[in-house]
Amino acid sequence: MLDRDLQEKVLDAQRNELSEHIVYKKLAAIIKNKEQAEILERISREELDHYGMFKAFTQKDVGPKKLKVFIYVFISRIFGLNFGLKLMENGECLAQDAYAALKTALPDIEKTVEEERKHETALLGLIDEDHLKYASSLVLGLNDALIEFTASLAGYTLALQHAKLIGMVGLITGVAASTSMAASEYLSVKHEETGKDPLKAGVYTGIAYVIVVTLLVLPYFLFKNVLFNLGLVIVTALLVILIFTFYISTAKGLNFRKRFLEMAGLSLVTAVLTFFIGLAIRKIFGVEV
Repeated sequence: MLDRDLQEKVLDAQRNELSEHIVYKKLAAIIKNKEQAEILERISREELDHYGMFKAFTQKDVGPKKLKVFIYVFISRIFGLNFGLKLMENGECLAQDAYAALKTALPDIEKTVEEERKHETALLGLIDEDHLKYASSLVLGLNDALIEFTASLAGYTLALQHAKLIGMVGLITGVAASTSMAASEYLSVKHEETGKDPLKAGVYTGIAYVIVVTLLVLPYFLFKNVLFNLGLVIVTALLVILIFTFYISTAKGLNFRKRFLEMAGLSLVTAVLTFFIGLAIRKIFGVEV
């Protein structure tokens, strides 16, 4: 006989399996790739088998976690199947810890854990979504905009000392730089055998750059205090890095902490250096705006 705490763990695992069965089934209906859909349907059936194993032990019917089902299906529709599935995969890793505690009570638990590991392997190479295929182009646009443009705004802030003027100069510089980056990426991909469309790669790079530029210069058109605006630029840059790094790291199974610290560190160091360069130029040339 299980103690109450362990019984609750079994029932929770049972709900998770049913919920994940429904999520995989819904995701299988979303995607058009037949092979990928079949893999998801197979995983969905296995999750239902796991649910049946727990039900045979608990002798209880439980319902799915409707909020969990909604969240994962919604995320997969909005942010892509790869991202949604990797989030699901992370959830399954947590579930495996609970399964390990049930080994003595459920002899079949080892098989369940092994199947969960197979799920992880199958999911890693499951989806080859277009936007992830061009992730390197997105990273190029974001990295360049965040590192170079954050630093530029820091320099402009000290050199010019006028919010809207800084915003206009920054916007002009940013738009020009985005077209230059897009063109460079187009030419780079065109002369490489990567299987990527050069035009798409250029567009992804350009769009990523423009989005970051717009977010970074916006404070200068809203507020007059240039140092406050610079503070918002730094915070915005860190938030963009955080969100994008989490997305790419989750979708591609990369180390989030390492990538975030690397990108954030480069952006902050170059911003600080350019800030003082702007101050030095202002002092040397005696510019007062």
